[in-house]
Amino acid sequence: MLTETGILRLAMWSGPRNVSTAMMRSWGNRPDAVVVDEPFYAFYLKKTGLNHPMAAEVIASQPTEWQAVVDSLLAPVPAGKSIFYQKHMTHHFLPEVGRDWLSEVLNVFLIRDPREMLLSLDEKTPRPSLMDTGYPQQLEIFEWVRKNTSQPCPVIDSRDLLMDPRSVLSMLCEVLGIPFMESMLSWPPGRRETDGVWADHWYGNVEKSTGFQPYRPKTGEIPRHLSTLMDECLPYYQKMRSVALKAAA
Repeated sequence: MLTETGILRLAMWSGPRNVSTAMMRSWGNRPDAVVVDEPFYAFYLKKTGLNHPMAAEVIASQPTEWQAVVDSLLAPVPAGKSIFYQKHMTHHFLPEVGRDWLSEVLNVFLIRDPREMLLSLDEKTPRPSLMDTGYPQQLEIFEWVRKNTSQPCPVIDSRDLLMDPRSVLSMLCEVLGIPFMESMLSWPPGRRETDGVWADHWYGNVEKSTGFQPYRPKTGEIPRHLSTLMDECLPYYQKMRSVALKAAA
């Protein structure tokens, strides 16, 4: 759904540990696209004071006022590019951030089963809270867009994406009104200039990748300290899962 100016501003809203960086690689490998990596991260860290790895470097690398971030997301796109892909973490989207600009981008939602997400998140974030998972914020954004705009709200489950990337990405491109490109299925390994400065800490596996990894279910029981949190996350996930694009059978 290109605008009258021929530009598609695509905001991909994901919780943590949802293959969101691989998805950014996929879109970044399109010759008609430019990407931005978690533009609200510095704002989020400055506002919350959380002690994330490389917090000082992140804060120094991006605007720390949400209005400035929004301005950058609506700014002119580099010449020759028709798609501006924005990788967003839903937990970075704090309540004071204005919502009206969401009507000026096309919003897509990347979800993951809470059991698998929490087993992965627990390796990186000790004792995560519900707000750390991004599920409530993701549903709030989704419902705001549905209520206040007439645009579609595509939802993609990361499991479906990994099981059949071609099918899911083709369906997404069809909904967005743009052609699917084979280049979305593989990419060169290594760092990108568009990667956030936090790549040194977080992107080791992605930098080795050349495509979406095959889906492998996470094994093992949910630790006791995560069982209540998983029960809290499930209703948010299930509501969005019910409208997710489904991979071809």
